[in-house]
Amino acid sequence: MNLEDLADITEAVAAAAESRRHCVRVCMAASCQSCGSGEVLEGLQTQAKQNADDGVCIKPVGCMGLCSAGPLVSVDSDQPATALLYQDVTVDDTEDLYHSLGDQPVERLRCRTDVPFFARQQKVVLENSGIIDPEQIDDYIAAGGYRSLMRAVTEMSREEVLREVKESGLRGRGGGGYPAGLKWATVAMAPEPHKYVICNADEGDPGAFMDRAVLESDPHRVLEGMALAGYAVGAEHAYIYIRAEYPLAVERLKTAIKQATKKGLLGRRICETALSFEVEVRLGAGAFVCGEETALMASIEGRRGQPRPRPPYPAEEGLWKCPTLINNVETLANIPAIVGKGGAWFKSIGTENSTGTKVFALAGRIANSGLIEVPMGIPLREIVHEIGGGIPDGRRFKAVQTGGPSGGCLPEQFLDMPVEYDTLRSAGSIMGSGGMIVMDETSSMVDVARYFMEFCMDESCGKCVPCRAGTVQLYGLLDKIADGEATPSDLELLEELCDVVQATSLCGLGQTAPNPVLSTLRYFRHEYEEKLRPESERMPRMQIVTLDD
Repeated sequence: MNLEDLADITEAVAAAAESRRHCVRVCMAASCQSCGSGEVLEGLQTQAKQNADDGVCIKPVGCMGLCSAGPLVSVDSDQPATALLYQDVTVDDTEDLYHSLGDQPVERLRCRTDVPFFARQQKVVLENSGIIDPEQIDDYIAAGGYRSLMRAVTEMSREEVLREVKESGLRGRGGGGYPAGLKWATVAMAPEPHKYVICNADEGDPGAFMDRAVLESDPHRVLEGMALAGYAVGAEHAYIYIRAEYPLAVERLKTAIKQATKKGLLGRRICETALSFEVEVRLGAGAFVCGEETALMASIEGRRGQPRPRPPYPAEEGLWKCPTLINNVETLANIPAIVGKGGAWFKSIGTENSTGTKVFALAGRIANSGLIEVPMGIPLREIVHEIGGGIPDGRRFKAVQTGGPSGGCLPEQFLDMPVEYDTLRSAGSIMGSGGMIVMDETSSMVDVARYFMEFCMDESCGKCVPCRAGTVQLYGLLDKIADGEATPSDLELLEELCDVVQATSLCGLGQTAPNPVLSTLRYFRHEYEEKLRPESERMPRMQIVTLDD
């Protein structure tokens, strides 16, 4: 496989597309499949067969973003601004939809694409999502895929690839925000002959589905990013650690690995060079703590997924005591664009200290739930009220939870704050991996804190006492407060225990578990104090927002 081969595939795909009168794309990501897009796809394929029309292409694609309006179907254009998009499509609509091709649209199903949800996004990681067939490598190649890898291994030195990643200013999208280039350089400089690359796809935050959607929609992009990482740091073997509860993503990843290996884009002698890079999939059982780097490596090694103290850091001593580069899905999915277009291009997006774009999963009490990608630094208000469409049912915005169980709840006063790593941290929350749960005026912040603490309590691996016992005690105090049975001394104990658990836990799970409690105490303390009053003096009970709402 060489650049000419990629060009030939691109021309063949383009010629096939031009020979068809219409291309109908059906979202086959997990969200749309859960509400019937598989039946819609079959219905459209049946229509094409019955009409004996080979001028219509019915194409399964990945996530189109607006998950709350699924199943989604787009017609002809691969650009959101010009696409004819249909929402809430059922199998009963397929006949009308098929016969409308080239004629008047089916207005009852039409979804506007000139709204902020589509117009305000800037896609890098998701540029192929909803456009290409994730199970067809030729589709990815025709969209420009694997050219960055081929160019890197044939025209660039390892140092040049590393320099572009450093220049980009890319920070890890898994939550910590550590500079990717610095981590890559540490692994690259390690003298040991055996090194590893790991893609951390153990996405376990409540309300987060960014990485799952990327893997379901564009798996080759992540593989190309991993291969570029392997080339830059000198690793020839890699693992993708993904939880088994993402079966569609696992299936598409395995298909993509087979396809790329068959074409010589993974495996031995990549692109007819001396480079070898093999990727294996490792399934996790769904423990949240295995998203922590050292626990993840222990799981891959066949041991119980528990963290260990750091240092040594994985970049110095990781998998089987070898230097190991661990990045999450979104971080690696940015790499092909950075190497292809240059680090300076990537740095021109976003802000000085938070470059590029960020993928968020919008959920909770918001009109447009789904997946979005926006430039770093965009105001929180624009995400919630414009792209997200605001709060439904005429209710008022109350808070947004960012960063999952490790993050915090930000009230209305922060809506004009630019969304970037440092500003979120200064406000008492974090970027996290990109989960964003919106709450309205009916939400009880005490219940929200209790919900996240229950999650951390259940997910604690039990290795260190502060986390194992501390989260149980914190949950008990929150339960007592929420039920109106606590005293002012319980509130003082809650705050004191938060500090202890935060300062003494072994890994990030325990260290950040108190964050939702501390942020809600900081901005909604009156709700905790209200619970301490006699029942006859309390305001009417508020309700918690759950992800099922």
